[in-house]
Amino acid sequence: MNQQKNLNPFELWKDLFNQSSTIIDENLKDESTSKVMGQVLEMNLLYKKMLNETTEQYFEQVNIPTRTDLSNISALIINVDSKVDDLEDLVEETASNLVSQAELKREMTDVKNKIKTLDTKLNDIINLLTKETTTNNKVASKETTKVQQG
Repeated sequence: MNQQKNLNPFELWKDLFNQSSTIIDENLKDESTSKVMGQVLEMNLLYKKMLNETTEQYFEQVNIPTRTDLSNISALIINVDSKVDDLEDLVEETASNLVSQAELKREMTDVKNKIKTLDTKLNDIINLLTKETTTNNKVASKETTKVQQG
């Protein structure tokens, strides 16, 4: 009964963990362990490379797109989308310029009409001034004639 009370699973687990971590720490300090781990890592990388190449060849034979194909298509779609956005901006800008050109034509027509009106008024003023000058000259010449006769 006393032995069962002393048997604590947590303590056993803690002892096992401490012992295994001490052994692992000692093995990791050893240079040969690092070399072996490096070789295992290199073998895993070679295996992954071979598996990727084999899978890519299989997909090509079965005519299924790979990640590279999909990423290339995505890049092309993004480029097309940006070009469409640029074209939309250009169309909007052109449309606003067309509205501006129509407005400009209307304003030019208004300016032409106002200039014609001003031209007519100036002609009337010139005609009036010419008549006034002519009348003043006639009056002045009559007075000059009277002064000379008198």
